[in-house]
Amino acid sequence: MFKAIREDIKTARIKDPAARSTLEILLCYSGLHAIWAHRVNHFLWNHHLKLPARFLSNIARFFTSIEIHPGAKIGRRFFIDHGAGVVIGETSEIGDDVLLYQGVVLGGTTAEKKKRHPTLGNGVEMGAGSIALGSINIGDGVRVGASSVVIKDVPPGVTVVGIPGRVVTKREKPVMDLEHGRLPDPVAEALRLVLKDYHQLEERLKKLEGLSGISTPVDEAHKEMEELEKDFTQGEEV
Repeated sequence: MFKAIREDIKTARIKDPAARSTLEILLCYSGLHAIWAHRVNHFLWNHHLKLPARFLSNIARFFTSIEIHPGAKIGRRFFIDHGAGVVIGETSEIGDDVLLYQGVVLGGTTAEKKKRHPTLGNGVEMGAGSIALGSINIGDGVRVGASSVVIKDVPPGVTVVGIPGRVVTKREKPVMDLEHGRLPDPVAEALRLVLKDYHQLEERLKKLEGLSGISTPVDEAHKEMEELEKDFTQGEEV
């Protein structure tokens, strides 16, 4: 038990640059408190003491704002950073070296008593507010961007963003380096391509009009497109 606690403290030091001392981690890290409480509750659950396990998990949720069902299976060096609002369902399975940020939900999509929550591989990172739903498999080293919703299996070593989640990048090896602000945005990329195509068509039309001597006044649609592009480019600069 003490070996596991020391490993958890070391994990907090590695994954959270704000961690300054062992005492601070012991006293102030609600994510670790929730994990330690879960280990006790999971032991009780597996030894057919399900009511005490649920009761104690409720107490842990009250003090940590993190809800972990005692039936969930969690691997080593698991870390919850700024854990308020994290929910981990009963049949969830989490591998080693997994990192969750605040508001992450591993939820179910059926009322049937079967495997109904996600399985996370080793080294998975889930950004703030991201959600994984159903009995899906998220492969080793996957990064899920903030506020994304994953509803299908995800292959190892990719980055997933959006609603529903889409694979946007692949990488050679999993690393714990989730930089939320630098993840690709597939919707923005699609808009960028549409605007590029629009400008190309506009240039071609102007050339044809010039050759034929036709002059077309600027219409409302053109003005609206200019306003849309202005708002889009300003949003990218924020």
